[in-house]
Amino acid sequence: MWSPQDRKYNNPPTQLSLKPGSQSLRSGNWSERKSHRLPRLPKRHSHDDMLLLAQLSLPSSPSSLNEDSLSTTSELLSSRRARRIPKLVQRINSIYNAKRGKKRLKKLSMSSIETASLRDENSESESDSDDRFKAHTQRLVHIQSMLKRAPSYRTLELELLEWQERELFEYFVVVSLKKKPSRNTYLPEVSYQFPKLDRPTKQMREAEERLKAIPQFCFPDAKDWLPVSEYSSETFSFMLTGEDGSRRFGYCRRLLPSGKGPRLPEVYCVISRLGCFGLFSKVLDEVERRRGISAALVYPFMRSLMESPFPAPGKTIKVKTFLPGAGNEVLELRRPMDSRLEHVDFECLFTCLSVRQLIRIFASLLLERRVIFVADKLSTLSSCSHAVVALLYPFSWQHTFIPVLPASMIDIVCCPTPFLVGLLSSSLPKLKELPVEEALMVNLGSDRFIRQMDDEDTLLPRKLQAALEQALERKNELISQDSDSDSDDECNTLNGLVSEVFIRFFVETVGHYSLFLTQSEKGERAFQREAFRKSVASKSIRRFLEVFMESQMFAGFIQDRELRKCRAKGLFEQRVEQYLEELPDTEQSGMNKFLRGLGNKMKFLHKKN
Repeated sequence: MWSPQDRKYNNPPTQLSLKPGSQSLRSGNWSERKSHRLPRLPKRHSHDDMLLLAQLSLPSSPSSLNEDSLSTTSELLSSRRARRIPKLVQRINSIYNAKRGKKRLKKLSMSSIETASLRDENSESESDSDDRFKAHTQRLVHIQSMLKRAPSYRTLELELLEWQERELFEYFVVVSLKKKPSRNTYLPEVSYQFPKLDRPTKQMREAEERLKAIPQFCFPDAKDWLPVSEYSSETFSFMLTGEDGSRRFGYCRRLLPSGKGPRLPEVYCVISRLGCFGLFSKVLDEVERRRGISAALVYPFMRSLMESPFPAPGKTIKVKTFLPGAGNEVLELRRPMDSRLEHVDFECLFTCLSVRQLIRIFASLLLERRVIFVADKLSTLSSCSHAVVALLYPFSWQHTFIPVLPASMIDIVCCPTPFLVGLLSSSLPKLKELPVEEALMVNLGSDRFIRQMDDEDTLLPRKLQAALEQALERKNELISQDSDSDSDDECNTLNGLVSEVFIRFFVETVGHYSLFLTQSEKGERAFQREAFRKSVASKSIRRFLEVFMESQMFAGFIQDRELRKCRAKGLFEQRVEQYLEELPDTEQSGMNKFLRGLGNKMKFLHKKN
């Protein structure tokens, strides 16, 4: 758990400390230092590259920092980082470049980290109306006041790292509909659970409380059901968020039991700490196959599954099972290297929403506002909710997230803290009667807002918003263009394109974050908050960052990077690295500026002594 007062980057920027090896610079010959000229490195290097450079045995005297050693080091760093950018990504980048113009970052160097707070922000020529400034100030005050009321959650990424070595799932339940006495309506109840909760521990009592809520999520539309003779199985998911911010995923398969005549469906639900929709969908396929033969065949399979470890990214586990008539079988469950999109269907978003409406919803979620989806089907709510959250990558939604909210729990929408929830259309009349605070209500069936705050078009930097809109409007054209490599095939899908478009938005706004992660002599990382924001050349992006940096998703993102012992990995980090390499050569090289600044410090120390 972390709280706002624990955020290290709230502290004022600290001066970069000198490594023990660099202390010997003081004892070097002054005339040698004075005559020494630092050669220029051809490319900009990130903060992590600078840390790597420090590990490559830099000489203890500036005079020995010759051209050959620096060029060799530069080549080593460049070759370590080199990779080909897929053509689709290049096309997306060109759209952003055309809309954004030449403005990117101010000087990115050690001196900018130390002096950014002294620069005059108002020196920009970019126009800025009084109305826009007032709206920005109100927005900043609003998000700060809202987050004071919101609980502080640990990031989902840290939670996954903690739990991935434990069991594959926590428990498995079957939920059935039971008829109410003296009424022609039904209530969902747990008819089977595994494992049984036998021990009266605190953890077991908490698990029992969760189990009481699960039936409502499996049948949020229980009051609308009557026995049927035919029903196509349906897959959906939900998420339970505890008071401490812990999250559990529910993976559900609703199906009609085998039999004759009208009957009621039942839901098979796996509860896990781990977000891996594709893997659990395969598990539910096997559950449905066995249930079609006999319910008794489901439970031994789930018992074998619980004894299996959760696979690491890119790894496969094998679950041995026995099926009468088929004998011994082995079910292979593979976890993809990048599972962030495996449960996402962006097609559903574009079926329900126009591009402009989607960007407005995205902007509202970035500023951690309250958002309510309304739709006729469970699958629509589930798919659209998970898809819109996936747009936030590399950030994670830190607040209440209920893709399908049971009608009996609709009062949750009166909560004063941020949330993203989905409601079936049958609950809409009740929703309109409730005293809901400011929220964005979206009807997914008609592509319109039931309620809004009227500033959704002004939340994002306007040039980047225009790039987002143009790239998404041209999605079919961009995908259909020729590709000449296998790596492009991974991107040339709707999911790949949409993900890259939004990743580029974050690269343009926060892609320089690693340059402002400083490391102390003890190896502790700290984020230089104000220097990071003020290094951006565009005033509209700086204004956006001033608000966005108050969000819990940004806090969690930076905390992850501060606590990591090694460099973060993933698609976003790859694109950031490529972005830093794109920066114009007319700007002073970051590494060259770093070394020159280091030399100036040594001169100052010599004069002082």
